[in-house]
Amino acid sequence: MSICIRNVLHGDQNVDILIENGRFARIGPSLNPQADKILDGSGKAVLPSFVNGHTHAAMTLLRGYADDMELKTWLTKYIWPLEAELSPEDVSIGSKLACLEMIKTGTTFFNDMYWYYPSTARAVEEMGLRAALSSVFIDFNDPATAKKRWEECLELHAAYKDFSPRIAFALGPHAVYSVSRDSLCKARDFAWEHGLQLHIHLSETKDEVEQARETLGRTPGEYLHELEMLGPNLCACHCVWPTEKELDLFAEHGVKVVHNPVSNLKLCSGHFPYPEFRSRGITVGLGTDGCSSNNNLDMLEEMKFAALMCKDFNADPTAMPAQEAFAMATSAGSDIFGLQAGRIEEGAVADCILVDLSHPQLVPDYNLISNLVYAANGDCVDTTICDGRILMQGRQVEQEEEIIGQARERAARLVRRQRN
Repeated sequence: MSICIRNVLHGDQNVDILIENGRFARIGPSLNPQADKILDGSGKAVLPSFVNGHTHAAMTLLRGYADDMELKTWLTKYIWPLEAELSPEDVSIGSKLACLEMIKTGTTFFNDMYWYYPSTARAVEEMGLRAALSSVFIDFNDPATAKKRWEECLELHAAYKDFSPRIAFALGPHAVYSVSRDSLCKARDFAWEHGLQLHIHLSETKDEVEQARETLGRTPGEYLHELEMLGPNLCACHCVWPTEKELDLFAEHGVKVVHNPVSNLKLCSGHFPYPEFRSRGITVGLGTDGCSSNNNLDMLEEMKFAALMCKDFNADPTAMPAQEAFAMATSAGSDIFGLQAGRIEEGAVADCILVDLSHPQLVPDYNLISNLVYAANGDCVDTTICDGRILMQGRQVEQEEEIIGQARERAARLVRRQRN
């Protein structure tokens, strides 16, 4: 289906935009092209949609379940025991709720790591988004568990081609403290052989780094370097405690990094040293992490926290300007995941949003990007388009009430199962 967005603000001028075959075909003033669907862009601005570089979508069902705890207690005493009760249908419904929330707040791509890969994939298919999906790989150095996880991984890789091209298969070794050396090496080799991305938590907490030094004799990043896992296909998430040596290694090997400011702040994981990454030319994207440690999927909020935390920690109000925070959530994220999106230009993938310029948080409009980063939240998004398909218009999404009702029911049932 072709779409024409007429008289929409793009940069500093009003233009018409023609979308054909999932890409921006023509952009210019007064084009007035014909299309299957005409959208009136008056009073709205067109912008790239957002890229959520790290999350656990189905954890929407755990939103608010275990708050105000440090990471190790939160994970081992509450989150992992409850996750053990999850069914494939739970994950499907939780993922659909996540997709709904992301559509409503302008995100069209997310990088996910969670159990029951096919359930999340079906949710992405139905909701019309893009995603890189990896199943969690955790073996805690147990050979039997590792064998089981590798069998699952091979089955999923063989089956993922049945899903839409909007879904990319990735490998998800959880972290250096939860995955054996042998399994990390297998993940490295499998990723190289099949051209896959590796998605891992890295140096998220000070305790993780200290534990790695004690048990591995080196920091997490140095350990991955020893295993020859550092490369352009490594998406390292959090990276709150990098050493100078690790930063240099990341830059040398083209490692991609995803910053998760709200989750880091809530769990007191530490301060992300953004200027150190920027000065080395390391590509940094933004992610929300899961809804049990954030507790939402609003990338506009993530941009604000990223910018303000950076300014405060560095005692520098010029650190991470609004435009840089916005780029981290759009063009940088697109570059990390090879999306050919993140920009409104002819030939680019037509993933975009229309924001309502009459929304109170966008008035007055001295600088739209500054307003979006420092003033707005996701409810300023009027329309969300992914792959040339309208997923939300006038803030209305198909089956919204049904998805919310199902998620409420599943969350209540999940907690009852766990308590019994």
